[in-house]
Amino acid sequence: MHHDEQAIRNLLASYEARLNASDPDAIAGLYASDGIFMPQGFPTAQGRPAVLESYRAIFSNITLTIGFEVDEVKISGGLATAITRSSGSVRVNATGASGPEANRELFAFAQEDGAWRIARYMFNKAG
Repeated sequence: MHHDEQAIRNLLASYEARLNASDPDAIAGLYASDGIFMPQGFPTAQGRPAVLESYRAIFSNITLTIGFEVDEVKISGGLATAITRSSGSVRVNATGASGPEANRELFAFAQEDGAWRIARYMFNKAG
């Protein structure tokens, strides 16, 4: 496996761990400074401060316990993409109700300050 592909897979593993820890600050740090997050059911967040606020809003509503499967990583120069699937459970914080959670994701990455960062991220419910 190429060094850059391993770095991206490591970044995705870090994202998964921080998502399961409900840690918006650490997640925002994985994004490029101009990163864009397009979560289902929430407005698009552009730029690291907006991404941070979006994750704070999400984690105030839900707690996730999920795992990612990486289906594809493609790298071309200083840009890369990954297609993933996630599954697990979600708990609604207000009620304590929980249920299954499954999504498919598209990540775009860019190099910033010598490291791969999430440049764009979008997901939707698995069908």
